[in-house]
Amino acid sequence: MGLTPVAAFGVIVEVAFVIVMIALLHNKNKSFQRRDEGLGRRPKSRMIAVIPAALVVAFGVWYIRSSGYTSVNFAALEKDYSTNVFGQHLVAPVILKAVPDFWNNTNPQKPLVLSFHGWTGGGKNLVSQILVRNLYPAEAERTKCVQLFDVTHHFSSEENIAKDTIKQRIHGTVEKCERAIFIFDEMDKMPPGLIDVIKPYLDTYEKLDGLSFQKCIFIFLSNSGGEKITELALEFWRNKKKREEIKLSDVESHLLKHAFNNKKGGFWHSSLIDRNLIDVFVPFLPLEEEHVRMCVRAELRHRDRAINEELVTKIAGEMSYYPEGERVYSVKGCKTVATKISLFL
Repeated sequence: MGLTPVAAFGVIVEVAFVIVMIALLHNKNKSFQRRDEGLGRRPKSRMIAVIPAALVVAFGVWYIRSSGYTSVNFAALEKDYSTNVFGQHLVAPVILKAVPDFWNNTNPQKPLVLSFHGWTGGGKNLVSQILVRNLYPAEAERTKCVQLFDVTHHFSSEENIAKDTIKQRIHGTVEKCERAIFIFDEMDKMPPGLIDVIKPYLDTYEKLDGLSFQKCIFIFLSNSGGEKITELALEFWRNKKKREEIKLSDVESHLLKHAFNNKKGGFWHSSLIDRNLIDVFVPFLPLEEEHVRMCVRAELRHRDRAINEELVTKIAGEMSYYPEGERVYSVKGCKTVATKISLFL
């Protein structure tokens, strides 16, 4: 396994230090020799020592910049997630364990491919944003290394044009950044078969067209499977079971069956299934009223407003809930919380 750029840079600094020490010792010996010979001139030992060391360090800086590497504060990622995402215990292990493990792997065998499923407002877009802003804190790096594809906006009805668009943007990004992140929103609306264009980039190929995609992250966002995820969550609720008792294995079979059996969706007939190219199916559970209240508090803090529990309860109560008569889950999750708050403030 190769060194990370930071580890490599540490080695480079050590080499530079050794060069300085050797140069200083060498010139110190010359200085003694000149004294013995009665010569008064001193060698320019410091300059001779510093120049090669500076060149080595400069090479190290260039190496890190050109590698597309960015140091990640995973403690900040965990804090960002825990203070902004609520009610999604099945998502946390992926974001806080699988992603950091992949990011720290200097020689992954394939890209990390995540498929987020669930109804609107559960946090799919929010979680992808949290990942992006923590993996690439600098805006310039995000611009270079992150690509968002909105299926309904970016892809034309002409399939050949759409295929070319996908290929050009993926290749162009990886040419500049080996650890690129690609997010495909509304995958359930992807024209049938178009997803297969992406398949080669998700596989274990060492290189395609001279580029390696093995260090990239692909994230698919989809509403598909949301109905079955909700049915399972509601079944637990009606049986007086805590939602935290729901396991990933409980919903994965539902996702495999329903997310990929929709003949109108992009996953239909996709070879992503039989090639097992999706690493993790991530279900987003529907949000209950208590989670909506958490979202309200988080938004108030974001606006530097004091937490008024009466206001929190009032805003959460203004949301629509289902099933009718039971009012268990928010119809729009937390998606309209910010707008509701603006109306009350």
